[in-house]
Amino acid sequence: MRGFNLVFTEYYDHYMLKEVLEEPEVVRRTFEEERENIRRVAGEIASRDYSIVYIIGSGTSYHAGLVAQYALSSLTGLVASAIPASEFQRWTPASISRNTLLVALSQSGESSDVINAVKYAMKRNMSVLAITNTPGSSLSNLADYIIIPRSGKEIAIPATKTYVAQLAAIFMFAVELAALKGGRSNVNTLREKLLTVPSLIEEIFRSRKENIRETAAKYRDKNLVFILGSGPNYATALEAALKLKEASMVFAEGFAAREFLHGPIRLVDERTLIMVISTAEESGEYADLLRSFRSFGAKVISVSEEDKDSNIISGFSDDVLYVPSGLPRIFSPIIFIVPIQLFTYYMAISKGLNPDRPNKLSKVVK
Repeated sequence: MRGFNLVFTEYYDHYMLKEVLEEPEVVRRTFEEERENIRRVAGEIASRDYSIVYIIGSGTSYHAGLVAQYALSSLTGLVASAIPASEFQRWTPASISRNTLLVALSQSGESSDVINAVKYAMKRNMSVLAITNTPGSSLSNLADYIIIPRSGKEIAIPATKTYVAQLAAIFMFAVELAALKGGRSNVNTLREKLLTVPSLIEEIFRSRKENIRETAAKYRDKNLVFILGSGPNYATALEAALKLKEASMVFAEGFAAREFLHGPIRLVDERTLIMVISTAEESGEYADLLRSFRSFGAKVISVSEEDKDSNIISGFSDDVLYVPSGLPRIFSPIIFIVPIQLFTYYMAISKGLNPDRPNKLSKVVK
């Protein structure tokens, strides 16, 4: 299957690669075309003074929801809780007296688990904010507020550009809400930093894509992969594991970095590949961890910012996938996922798999 990329005017063998390479334009379009709507929605939500925010999604959208929980909690002070859509009815109280907002994330706007959770929430007088790239979908028709990430149609089953577009919209919303709620002196700086995301992703494509391809081919025979991340990149670790399962057909699991020490480390040996996601401020924390993994015979790939502290990570890693530095940690998931998406694609290709159409999977789960 071949896809045509209008941005790069080239043909690609798979839509998954085409869609990853569209991400800078997708983020720019979301920033430009959704800015005023997000400001309006943030203003309406701020005026309602919600005391708690539930966030739901399934699969990749749930991982975006975890990022949203971190961003909203950190920037706005709201009490936010991300729950898988299929579990929402089981994890929330039957009677909710507080003023509550439900943020529902769905690429298609048609996921049955998300729709069912929204209907349950509406019966309990929760307001609903839909974040979906499908206007006119069932989800958008149910919602009180709607934000549309401008990803365009995604054809490959593994979600890539839709995830990045969701994160772009989430971060814009969190920053605008923080500006309205007060208490953040650096809102303008955060806005400026967020606008650098497209160029940072382009830098990965320009200078690191070939290294990512070679590294993925090098580890194509590894079928037990653990991905570790902390803070907002715990969600990145979960999303990376999902992509590896979907596209590369390997057993992959994501963990909060130090939680991995509480049992799962027992499985580490020479058959294992471990991927560690670390921002610049975390590099020093992971040195001992990486050293222990390699002492057990595991191969270690670090996904790390390229800066003055890079040698700390590279000294204890077999390979490093670098991302450009300079983005605040709160926004880092949008940049750290990109080399992992490419790594997953190239690993699938090197194994002779079609990442666009993994068997047993469908784009929308009914």
